[in-house]
Amino acid sequence: MPMHMICSFLEIFLSFVPKNLLRRMFPPLVTGVAVMCIGIGLTGTGMKYWGGGTVCAEVAWKNHISAYDLVGFPPITENNTWSGGDVIKHSRIPPIPGTVCGGKTCCEAGDVALPFGSPELVGLGFSVFVMLIIIELFGSPMMKNCNVIIALLFGYFVAGVSEKCVGDVCKKFVVDTKIELAEDITFLWAKTFKLGFYGPAVFPMLIAFLVTTLETIGDIGAVYDASEESVDNNDEFDKSIQGGLLSDGICSFFAALGTGMPNTTFSQNNGVIALTKCASRKAGVACGIWLIFFGVLAKISGIITSIPDCVIGGMTTFLFVNVFISGLKTVSSVDLGSRRNRMILAISLGVGIGVAIVPYVFADMRASYGTSPFFPCRGPFRDEKDCTNAEKGLRDGIVTFLSTPYCVGTILAMIMNAILPPDMEILRKDAPVSENKI
Repeated sequence: MPMHMICSFLEIFLSFVPKNLLRRMFPPLVTGVAVMCIGIGLTGTGMKYWGGGTVCAEVAWKNHISAYDLVGFPPITENNTWSGGDVIKHSRIPPIPGTVCGGKTCCEAGDVALPFGSPELVGLGFSVFVMLIIIELFGSPMMKNCNVIIALLFGYFVAGVSEKCVGDVCKKFVVDTKIELAEDITFLWAKTFKLGFYGPAVFPMLIAFLVTTLETIGDIGAVYDASEESVDNNDEFDKSIQGGLLSDGICSFFAALGTGMPNTTFSQNNGVIALTKCASRKAGVACGIWLIFFGVLAKISGIITSIPDCVIGGMTTFLFVNVFISGLKTVSSVDLGSRRNRMILAISLGVGIGVAIVPYVFADMRASYGTSPFFPCRGPFRDEKDCTNAEKGLRDGIVTFLSTPYCVGTILAMIMNAILPPDMEILRKDAPVSENKI
């Protein structure tokens, strides 16, 4: 926790960067790229939840036919003495923590455990989409403004009345275990932990705070777009950027004191603003009060955590793609016929979208830490002994930076915007064909 407290001062420091410098660093083109990369990256996360959960999605490689027989708990003994070889013992690839169905990796939803992407899980997430479409077609203006919560509750209801039956045994997708285990009332001082400091993690944590800084800037730009406010030459936008970064830094500092994780902006809210057309700050304050109230009443938290991941994924996928649309609208306000602007977009989005689709070009596969060939710390791609703690810290920071789409994409857009010269004036030898008279 002290490490989080110290690293939070990076974001606090960046909030005091002069407004003129911020404006040059983040023109609409760069802001639009940041928001689009946020939307693209988070839409993929939403789809992982929709298929059953982000953890089981990222370890789905263990269900590949090449690794299928290697997944489990006991080691494998390979007897090659018949061909003059030796008896070799191989360690099995451990399954994901939690329920293991058939010795392989599965996603949990209540009492049900199914492989990632099972039709039952996809169908529950799709019920949220169906309700969103029905409300858009037949709902009243008030229902359309509340479509997010109505669709989510509908998906929760469908999951609650659904069961997975195999023979005579039926299991539920929603159980009340988490609700029963939750305390009636809880406060931040309910538990205490000893404070510690882990030096090698400082660098990756600083990179993480840089990532959240860029995400916050992009999200605030998306909020202005969803609120139909201009971000170009707008002093209020500059103040919002500085205030948002300062708020994130201070709140992350106090979150560490409360034994919580650092916080950042919540990108789904951009989609909520765009859909409900409500951008009032009073509504934001009211939501904050409700969140504090729900945080004290732990039973409410138990109800929320009992919603299956696939239902949450059906909603968040819809909200996250609205973030991308906000970025697309911001980018469309610049001259896309400009060679310079097209170069900035091509380079930044090329890498940003690329690592969003294939993060493993730089990052490790889940549950195989340190084995990425790009920067191995262990495994067959490293000739030396395993990385030290300091090397792991450096490696984790670099890998986090390169595999986060809205971080590497935004930084590339900023660099290209700073170094590329303005477009040269084009002199035509002949008049455009549209001006030729017949």
